[in-house]
Amino acid sequence: MFSSVQMTAVRGRFLDIQSLVSQSEHIPEQIRYLEDGVLISEDGKIKWLGTWQDAQSHLPQDIQIQHYPEQLIVPGFIDTHIHYPQTEMVGAYGEQLLSWLNTYTFPTEIQFQDKVYASKIAEFFVQELLKNGTTTALVFCTVHPESVDALFEAAERIQMRLIAGKVLMDRHAPDALCDTAQSAYDDSKALIEKWHGKGRALYAITPRFAPTSTPEQLEKAGQLKQEYPDVYVHTHLSENKDEIAWVKSLYPEQKGYLDVYHHYGLTGQRSVFAHCVHLEDEEWECMHQTHSAIAFCPTSNLFLGSGLFPLKKTWDKQVKVGLGTDIGGGTSFSLLQTVNEAYKIQQLQGDKLSAYEAFYHATLGGAKALDLDQKLGNFNLGKEADFVVLDLKATELQALRQSRSKSLDDALFALFTMGDDRNIEATYVYGQCAYQKSK
Repeated sequence: MFSSVQMTAVRGRFLDIQSLVSQSEHIPEQIRYLEDGVLISEDGKIKWLGTWQDAQSHLPQDIQIQHYPEQLIVPGFIDTHIHYPQTEMVGAYGEQLLSWLNTYTFPTEIQFQDKVYASKIAEFFVQELLKNGTTTALVFCTVHPESVDALFEAAERIQMRLIAGKVLMDRHAPDALCDTAQSAYDDSKALIEKWHGKGRALYAITPRFAPTSTPEQLEKAGQLKQEYPDVYVHTHLSENKDEIAWVKSLYPEQKGYLDVYHHYGLTGQRSVFAHCVHLEDEEWECMHQTHSAIAFCPTSNLFLGSGLFPLKKTWDKQVKVGLGTDIGGGTSFSLLQTVNEAYKIQQLQGDKLSAYEAFYHATLGGAKALDLDQKLGNFNLGKEADFVVLDLKATELQALRQSRSKSLDDALFALFTMGDDRNIEATYVYGQCAYQKSK
């Protein structure tokens, strides 16, 4: 564990978005770029940001400055939906959602009843996040409490902010992966008491999705949310048309898929619904009215053939949205690659995704989706010092392409189109360097 007082000074080119916006067209007005800047953090928080020239009076005489003259320093990337137990099954062939779960996912997740095994994958998972510039993530574990402990313990060692929870699942899954309504409540309550608000850990009540929970279990999930109103809710919604039809057959008394969650008190400010590819108009309205958020998972939506998410609608309907890699339905830990696919999905619908809007969703917009924009997402003073050092010329082809960039947004767009983990020079978590690319 780090000592009680840590001060870090980093010099280089800084880029962030200074404040939340309500329309994508307004994002360029909030771009902050320092060609030669310095960020000073103390005890994990941003203490000062400004130009190198102005920094002299703020820098302690004996502080060592990490200088990245050629790189671009941005806020840490925020992944709003990912499954750590599926790390080892990325790229599983040939299925759509429901058959994919039965064929690949459930057999893999059974292994996480073993704490030693869960800890091994958790360590790998955390390192993979850092290697890809992700400093905060909202994470599915498995039905086993051991899987939650393993993940939070791995994150705690580097003071990383993760939100995670035990899966709730009491039907339509293998017996070895099923809990009960009561055991799900008891286990989740114990985990909330153990982890929520401990260091940077936050807890999420995590029904897998409506079909794998009985009404009794969702009622217990809603009870937990009432008892612990500041915890999160994390689940799936309207990913696949067969899934939607299944939910309607299981819950015919509700108006639709989202209404199932809403009925049990699971929508709200800290509720994040992954996918939402096929929402109906009244569901968009419910998302807006309840301040619920969407995790847009482009690589997964394409890989599993789920559909094309209408990102523009999130602005029109004023619904919070962040980006999710959705490992292992998704195919990359990299939010750069995630943005690459997000752009293509919008193109297929006749819409555009600008570099600055993509940057917003990966940083400050993602923080807003997770109700963490007061703590994360840009370099405003007092926020937590999570940031990424990007090498825009990680390959010869990228270097050639960047040599033709005439503007900052063009350089950023090229990075998002061509970038991956090779572009991550360093990742800082709570003011400390937690990952450094090998030379």
